[in-house]
Amino acid sequence: MHCFFTCFLLLLFCLPGVTSADEARLARPQMYYADTTFGRGAFAKDPDVVRFRATYYMYYSARGPERLLAIGIAQSDDLTSWHTVGHLLPEQECEKNGVAAPGAMVWQGKVHLFYQSYGNRENDAICHATSEDGVTFVRDASNPVFAPKGDWTVGRAIDADIIALEDQLLLYWATRDPSFKTQMIGVASAPLESDFSRGTWTQRCNMAILKPELPWEKECIEAPSVVEHDGRLYMFYAGAYNNEPQQIGVAVSNDGIAWKRLSDRPLLPNGNAGSWNACESGHPGVFVDDDGKMYLFFQGNNDRGKTWLLSKMEVRWEDRGPYLVRPGDGEEFHLKTIPNN
Repeated sequence: MHCFFTCFLLLLFCLPGVTSADEARLARPQMYYADTTFGRGAFAKDPDVVRFRATYYMYYSARGPERLLAIGIAQSDDLTSWHTVGHLLPEQECEKNGVAAPGAMVWQGKVHLFYQSYGNRENDAICHATSEDGVTFVRDASNPVFAPKGDWTVGRAIDADIIALEDQLLLYWATRDPSFKTQMIGVASAPLESDFSRGTWTQRCNMAILKPELPWEKECIEAPSVVEHDGRLYMFYAGAYNNEPQQIGVAVSNDGIAWKRLSDRPLLPNGNAGSWNACESGHPGVFVDDDGKMYLFFQGNNDRGKTWLLSKMEVRWEDRGPYLVRPGDGEEFHLKTIPNN
């Protein structure tokens, strides 16, 4: 019996010599979600969560039919156990090669979804759709609604995130430089009382508001997720391209335009060897529940991107800024250093 139990642990963790001290570190997290609807393995990336009519909805990138990327939709009653309830599949001409990386918000009794077209390189742009039930969406007829301009950008916009600030809706997005090498963040705004269609958006930057500068960020900053806390805005962002590894950092702003990093190291690094997120902890999505509790959803994998799964941690606050608490074992992730400048 003892031999059987030992073999079981070795198979479970895929790592020789796992000790009892390692078990909690390497075990699957409480939330461990992937979409397998269309086959070809477990796949869920780029999470964003809202609460709509007493139900939690998570929107994410999923594998759709015919090898196209689609947007998956999952429901939950507890933010931990999720089940797939639908997909937003490519429909409009600008979406024909796929859709991905949704950012969601609830506004005026509807779920507003901002997402990117996929597979068009420099021509990918931000699209918009609305839903009255959280599952069935109506596209904006003017899609795509936003793409950046200027000689600092190739004209691409991906990884949409939105936050209401006073009478404006701020739209954050990732773009690349003209060489298509460096990924960086920009911002646009539209009147909060508008319909968010093309023509309502004003680009608020003529250069990147955050670009890779630190060694761990390598050549990529993407996936901005912005939240307000105590009168300031905090951006959780992904540094480095997928599996380099991608890790999650934090920056702060007073106006949503000018940003300063809180640390020169990632707040959430990739996991240790053998863990479910050994290859990356990436693409953050911050959610604030009705009771004020805050959660960071993120993607991970340990097979160089053959599969992708989603998990979450609780966000708590201290004087230096946010820190993370992992459910289950309670391990905390704090900001380690603060830049001198």
